[in-house]
Amino acid sequence: MRAIDGTTSTAVLIAGAGPTGLTLACSLARQGIPVRVVDQASEPHRHSRGKGLNPRSLEVLADFGLAERLLAVGRTHLPFRKYFDGAFVSESDPVAGSGPTPEVPFDSPLTLPQWRVEGALRELLGSYGVEVEHGRELTGFEQSFEQGFEQSEEGVRAVLADGEQIEAAYLVGCDGARGAVRKGLGVAFVGSHDPSVSMVCGDVEVEGLDPKVWHQWFTAEGGVLLCPFEGSPLWQFQAPPERGPGGAELPASEESFRRLFATYAGEQPGVRLGRVGWLSTWRCNVRLAERLQVGRVLLAGDAAHVQPIAGGLGMNTGIQEAFNLGWKLGYVLSGRAGPGLVDSYQEERLPVAAQAVDLSAELLGTVLAAVRTPGQGLEAGRATGLDGLGVHYRWSPLARDALGAAVQAGDRAPDGVLIGPEGPVRLSALLAGDDFTLLCFDAEAPELPAWARAVPVDHRSDPGGRLRTAYGLAGHGPALVLVRPDNHLALTAPGTEPEAVTGYLARLGRRLPDGGA
Repeated sequence: MRAIDGTTSTAVLIAGAGPTGLTLACSLARQGIPVRVVDQASEPHRHSRGKGLNPRSLEVLADFGLAERLLAVGRTHLPFRKYFDGAFVSESDPVAGSGPTPEVPFDSPLTLPQWRVEGALRELLGSYGVEVEHGRELTGFEQSFEQGFEQSEEGVRAVLADGEQIEAAYLVGCDGARGAVRKGLGVAFVGSHDPSVSMVCGDVEVEGLDPKVWHQWFTAEGGVLLCPFEGSPLWQFQAPPERGPGGAELPASEESFRRLFATYAGEQPGVRLGRVGWLSTWRCNVRLAERLQVGRVLLAGDAAHVQPIAGGLGMNTGIQEAFNLGWKLGYVLSGRAGPGLVDSYQEERLPVAAQAVDLSAELLGTVLAAVRTPGQGLEAGRATGLDGLGVHYRWSPLARDALGAAVQAGDRAPDGVLIGPEGPVRLSALLAGDDFTLLCFDAEAPELPAWARAVPVDHRSDPGGRLRTAYGLAGHGPALVLVRPDNHLALTAPGTEPEAVTGYLARLGRRLPDGGA
């Protein structure tokens, strides 16, 4: 769209085409919201970078129809094979004994390179008619100006390196820790940097190792890790950096990878490291943005927080932030909700991001201490909360709970299986998309707006009462449970109070469900 002064315009401009920016773009495009995605890289990367999706991120991507595709090109229940001083010590599956259930369909992290996740999201985005604009760097922006088109009296004018100006109702910075958006806002990135903790990593071809396990060699001084990827000759390499005279850190290189492998793995007959496809150096930064929103500009992903790699929460936290923000922006821009709905993004996600940063930092210390003991490996960094399934927003202004059941407003909606006219169907399939869903447990549904739907849960659809039990409603009688588009509970109410649901949805159109102006 062209504004009257000749600049281009869109509803939402996203800076950064990593997993966070792409998830957000897909959410908006699916709702029919005009969106543009600019990224300063000249083309998509093919680096492994983040290498795991946790169960909650798999649920998010399943909502977009991508989970099965990604499961086919990744690995779950990847065993850890551990060595000490070059000798085999033990092998274990850190999530052994778990399995999918109706309530939790994804029981294990999925190991795969980040570029596969981005590729699937990019392809989906293209199916909505939106292409990532590579080689387009955002260099500056201003907001709260009078726009040249009629959608809004407020917005953001962004400037790209090639001189193009883009007017948008909202700008979202998903452009990483060094990105221009947070810096342009002047939002502090609070935290610490430990120069004594660093790691070289990269993608390297490997011959002579079993590609069905994650190999972890440790000594008292350090270690080297080689993680395989399904259907790829490249493995991810991780090790402490080489040090020169005086302890100075040496840059990563193909030759240094081979020397580091020999140092920590020792003599491994038949094992050969070949071509290196990508190499980098990771340094321990623990930082969190003080705010996720300033006016019409928002932050998500690494632009909002960076944490140690222990626990693999970085990419997952960003994907889940985008899922939270996408429906809210879409509802505001389509007129289904008032602008105040966007404010709940910071209220809900900033505490979650802070918890992820703290947990990652804690796990890093645990792992670094544990691997000095023979037989200990990265499973020392497995902890409650890494699967993302327990993330909730009970404190949110969007949460209204009148039942006090085990599953409350703000919690993730448990999955389950219902019996429909055509046979069994997963509840998550009924929840997928951008509508609110009202679960009517032995209760009649009130009249709902076009962007909300009702699902009956009774003795016919839930004959054993398993879904009722999963929601903690055994003994509660008729109940109404309203589920948000991001599959968190918005409201619970007795089945005799349908006005609680209709009132909630009506107030959403003004500002927030508390009716605030």
